[in-house]
Amino acid sequence: MKKIWVVLLGSMLLSAVVSAQQIKTRKIRNHVPLDSILLSDPFILADQNTNMYYMTGTGGLLWKSKDLKFWDGPYEVAKTDPNSWMGPKPMIWAAEIHPFKGKYYYFATFTNKAVNIDTYKGNVIERRACHVLVSDTPDGPYLPMKDSTYLPANKPTLDATFWIDKNGKPYMIYCYEWLQNWNGTIEMIELKPDLTGTIGQGKVLFRASDSPWSREKDEKGDDRPNKVTDGPYLFKTATGRLGMIWTSWVYNVYTQGVAYSQSGTLNGPWVQEKNPITPPDYGHGMLFTTLGGKQLMAVHSHKNINGRYIRVPHLFEVDLSGDKLILNKPYIP
Repeated sequence: MKKIWVVLLGSMLLSAVVSAQQIKTRKIRNHVPLDSILLSDPFILADQNTNMYYMTGTGGLLWKSKDLKFWDGPYEVAKTDPNSWMGPKPMIWAAEIHPFKGKYYYFATFTNKAVNIDTYKGNVIERRACHVLVSDTPDGPYLPMKDSTYLPANKPTLDATFWIDKNGKPYMIYCYEWLQNWNGTIEMIELKPDLTGTIGQGKVLFRASDSPWSREKDEKGDDRPNKVTDGPYLFKTATGRLGMIWTSWVYNVYTQGVAYSQSGTLNGPWVQEKNPITPPDYGHGMLFTTLGGKQLMAVHSHKNINGRYIRVPHLFEVDLSGDKLILNKPYIP
């Protein structure tokens, strides 16, 4: 089983690296259809100030669109500090853009492949952590802020997202990667009021093993919950119910589920829905409202072709009018 996970991780890393390198070698292109873009972990900001859509994700690049159908890009927008823990050319995963108090904040996972922080169960763990950059405009450039570190250096963390809870305080929600704890978690940590750093310690919201739908085989070939937590994103229904979509696996099928907070706050407790919400091999989703007022989910499809993962952004219509997130038909711009 361990060998399978090592091969799986290597394939995922290769896919991310190859996709990013391929995009960076291309010139800026105009009017590219959404389904012609290779992109993992798509995040779309519908920006009212500029009346534009901005899409980012793994690779740390940016695409722009006026209609969700055709996109211009990719643009390099993340300007990291080469003297920081990230090193001169960090890998960038699962970037998100969040407007807050007149500025735009770039939440992303940065990996310094030149630094190893641990070895666990045969896995060499690289220096990887969630971090936040800032810009005055949605298309960047996004620059470092005051604090050089947001999360502990000895823990691999990834897939950060942003939420303001009922207490009015801002938080980062992120995954503590399964590679080191063998039971991935989704955690929260309070951010400073201006998002320039974090306050206190992270708190576990739930673990991968809490999922009723994710599955893998243990060393004996018996079923157990999958160990992966990936891509948290928070939302509220029209009734005020707090929910979170997140992604794991059902054996070798990439799958997204939903959890709801019984208290209506980040503190939970979080109760997992019994069944996944997206079709098989779709995941790492986020929700947004179009400039015209339609509620959509952006996800990537996931296909394994000769050991390489091919991921393409897709849109689905969603219904949040009740007390549950309901996924409807695919949305074709």
